[in-house]
Amino acid sequence: MNKYESLYVINPTVDEESIKALVEKFSSLIVQEGGEVTNVDEWGKRRLAFPVKDFKEGYYVLMHFTAAPEVPQELERVFKITDGIIRYLTVKLDD
Repeated sequence: MNKYESLYVINPTVDEESIKALVEKFSSLIVQEGGEVTNVDEWGKRRLAFPVKDFKEGYYVLMHFTAAPEVPQELERVFKITDGIIRYLTVKLDD
């Protein structure tokens, strides 16, 4: 199992309840695929460095997890098709 870090930015117009649902959705996806979420750090609304999809700010979430190599691919596939996600990045961490 490898260690990964995923940062995703949620549309700032999404309400607080929906944000909690999205964070839970991605965490449970990792667990369903056999991984383990070690930390979820919600940074909150922050200004973006440059406009993304006409948004100037977004709700940032940083998630650390351990999983098999195919899990980040599935996670990014779900990021792509989920309304409300405006940007994401997943990287493998060194041991």
